[in-house]
Amino acid sequence: MQYRALNRMLCGALIALAAALSLTACGGRARPDSVAAPNIPATFDITLAADKDGQFDLDGATLSEEDIKGHLRFLRDQNKPVQSVFLKRAGKQKVTERHIQGLARIGLELKVRTYLQEKESMEITEVRAESAAN
Repeated sequence: MQYRALNRMLCGALIALAAALSLTACGGRARPDSVAAPNIPATFDITLAADKDGQFDLDGATLSEEDIKGHLRFLRDQNKPVQSVFLKRAGKQKVTERHIQGLARIGLELKVRTYLQEKESMEITEVRAESAAN
């Protein structure tokens, strides 16, 4: 009798583990889609540089993701809407996952096109994010 109960518990645990692994494997990705941009604009409205701790450098000022969003909203309110944002590597600071995720959120929330160049010699890619609630 005890063997049956133990067997059922083990079987239930294995099913739960398999379900968790399958959800992890096919669940939402941490990094948004990056696709090679065929029609890259000649100039970008805003050019950001990667800075420490997932922050951005805009014209010498270190700003957080929320600060960048506020700046873009301010420009929109002043009838100077931004259509494209470009993120590039700055000196020794690499473009990290936090930078890419922040850039994707900026593009998604403010409906601007976001571009990325992870290294100086690499091609420019467009960062696209889809909302979870479709």
